[in-house]
Amino acid sequence: MNLKTAFLLLALPTADAFTLTMGTGNTFGRVFRISTWGESHGGGVGVTLDGCPPRLKITRDEIQVDLDRRRPGQSRITTPRNEADAVEILSGLTPDDVTTGTPIAMLVRNKDQRSNDYLDNDMNVAYRPSHADATYDAKYGVRAIAGGGRSSARETIGRVAAGAVARKILTAYNGIEVLAYVSKVQDIGSDVDDDSFTMEDVDSNIVRCPDKKAAEKMLERIDEIRKAGNSIGGVVTCVVRNVPAGLGSPVFDKLEADLAKACMSIPAAKGFESGDGFEGTLLSGKDHNDEFYIDPVTGATRTKTNRSGGIQGGISNGENIVIHVAFKPTSTIGQKQATVTRDGLEVDLRGKGRHDPCVLPRAVPMVEAMVALTLVDALMMQQAQCELFPNEAAADARPNPMGTTAERVGGPNVAVASDGKPLSQRIDEE
Repeated sequence: MNLKTAFLLLALPTADAFTLTMGTGNTFGRVFRISTWGESHGGGVGVTLDGCPPRLKITRDEIQVDLDRRRPGQSRITTPRNEADAVEILSGLTPDDVTTGTPIAMLVRNKDQRSNDYLDNDMNVAYRPSHADATYDAKYGVRAIAGGGRSSARETIGRVAAGAVARKILTAYNGIEVLAYVSKVQDIGSDVDDDSFTMEDVDSNIVRCPDKKAAEKMLERIDEIRKAGNSIGGVVTCVVRNVPAGLGSPVFDKLEADLAKACMSIPAAKGFESGDGFEGTLLSGKDHNDEFYIDPVTGATRTKTNRSGGIQGGISNGENIVIHVAFKPTSTIGQKQATVTRDGLEVDLRGKGRHDPCVLPRAVPMVEAMVALTLVDALMMQQAQCELFPNEAAADARPNPMGTTAERVGGPNVAVASDGKPLSQRIDEE
């Protein structure tokens, strides 16, 4: 028996053996799960959301708000494809907009696809450099040429629709806010107070950068690149406020690992950082460590700095979660590039069709959606494992509450912790 035959036999369901289910990459989440479907130039795109708690009030208009922030044709620096992206909710809600706990299916119909932009020219047979064209063909032996099929950013409509539901859950649970913004375009950075910026600040300009001076410079650079028939990339920063401590699990299901997978699954995402990320490697442990203190008002354990980005040991510590996602320049550009055809001939290709010169402004709601979906899933996992039974230990036998929204019953502990001398610990770790 060769390895291939053995693997096929293993995958077959039997009465007295486990069943190996082969995933195909269209589903995300464990308890709060989404499956997206549809293609850029098909009849429509959408999502099935399973695991949503019942009795949650949410309307179509609330979901549409996030879809409107994602849709094409918003400005001169996004693709001019004209789509309303009007969502249809097919199941999972009562007539008065209350979730039933059953799968929520949402559909957005495609209205303005122009397949001839892809089929009536060299893009029909030639691969776009750095696009998914070639790798999809190598994997499946067939590809959806028009619009890129599933590799198109149009697939993210389902994520954003489901993310709007997740956002509503997070708000209702603990006032959790998930806000993202464009923090860098190429080498142009920004100066934003992550503790205070609002969605209105983000959406006040077409770049989606709350730093107005930086936004002007970013817009000038994007326009310059766009007029040259080229594209440009940068960084989206996402901040989550009012997160309770305890979300995430050790080892393989660390919260930043789940967030990394979520954000790196977005089209054109090429890098991920949590907290200080790579910049933290330039510091010593003394400089990088977030020292603890006791909040004099709430009595909760807090950190003086937040270089960890709200996550330590793979588990949220109650401070703001801060992540950064790097996006590459759009692959399809109007300038001539060397490439090959499907049958192995070297040719030159000039991209046609309608494409974003910079994906960053529309990536903002995509990042927010994936972060919100990840956090709701982590929250439900935490409820299922660690909060199934109440902690009935005496208050002084429990760990001091942690985070921005936590409070110690009775206020700060007034007992004297030490005589002022540093505590000494004997550490023996691998």
